[in-house]
Amino acid sequence: MRPIVMEEVEALRGVNSVKVKEAHEQGRKIVGMYCVFSPSEIALAADAISVSLCGTSQDPIEEAEKELPRNLCPLIKSSYGFAITDKCPYFYFSDVLLAETTCDGKKKMYELMGKLKPMHVMNLPQTANDEDSLEFWKREMVKFKGFLENQFNTEITDEKLRDAIRLMNRERNVMKRLHKLNAHKPAPLAGTDMMKAQWLKGFNVDKEAGIELIERLIAEVEDRVEKDIYAFDEKAPRILLTGTPIGVGSDKVLKALEEAGASVVAFENCTGYKGLDVMVDEDKDPITALAEKYLSTPCSCMTNNNGRLDLIRRMVDEYKVDGVVDLTWQACHTYNIESYTVKKFVQEELGLPFMQIETDYSDSDTGQVKVRVEAFLETLDSHSLV
Repeated sequence: MRPIVMEEVEALRGVNSVKVKEAHEQGRKIVGMYCVFSPSEIALAADAISVSLCGTSQDPIEEAEKELPRNLCPLIKSSYGFAITDKCPYFYFSDVLLAETTCDGKKKMYELMGKLKPMHVMNLPQTANDEDSLEFWKREMVKFKGFLENQFNTEITDEKLRDAIRLMNRERNVMKRLHKLNAHKPAPLAGTDMMKAQWLKGFNVDKEAGIELIERLIAEVEDRVEKDIYAFDEKAPRILLTGTPIGVGSDKVLKALEEAGASVVAFENCTGYKGLDVMVDEDKDPITALAEKYLSTPCSCMTNNNGRLDLIRRMVDEYKVDGVVDLTWQACHTYNIESYTVKKFVQEELGLPFMQIETDYSDSDTGQVKVRVEAFLETLDSHSLV
């Protein structure tokens, strides 16, 4: 039986669809964002609402393919499809968009999307490993701040930035606490529920209400642990899911793993733990602190990306992981190439079974995914006997 509070969490999508419409009608400014590199704090400091935008469903992809190539990452096609079909209320009611140069496909798609609404593009450095990159990224923060000040005719002060930093740190902290509940063996929360809670938080119009809801979910799950109520039994293989971001509609691999009896206890990806690992330093100059936090994100768009390996190592140890599954969207070249490095690291340094699945959002290969997942889980059984 699932936690009762999960019903409220799942209702967030519909509730926030209404709330974002109401906020727009009340004259509130809304900033739509796609990426974990996007500094929500700057939008909040502009007295605006920061929301994630839709991009995890197959439904609008056919429409997007009228303008975009078919052999393109499904996340890019879905995001653009939602934009041009007005099927994403968060995009529809956004006053401005924040884009980022995490990959070439997104960069070029943003050129088309930028014709639909005012858009600011933050240019990422190629590496996070030197002082020049940090200074460059600080300037990008300042440019975004200036863009919002001009668009909304407001002043973003250091005091407002610090208030926004404290709020976002509180949200990250509560989501981190939720994620870490599954470090317990056996896991008290199903991976599908963990994914939904972390994915849906991006659509929260009211940050305080979202924090309070997750606090109640944590309290209920902790109570269930005291009563020995778990999502899976102790024998279920514990899986760390790494790779590209997922959400409702792009979760077939997650579902296949859990339907086959695996307990997906940790999500290293962008919609999971990756953005929660590092907090913003509340004592530093706010622009510097924001630049340092977001530049620390271990994304495959960076060269090198050893931070991802470090994060996987720490999570494998803390969550008592039995195997690692790397999910890659078709045509996502950075994650696809990096998967080889992750495989060697997991198998040779961590000594764990590893599987990469490259797929898209459609259900055309659901049967194949199911067979591969079941075969992988059998290798875990063999590995545990060694």
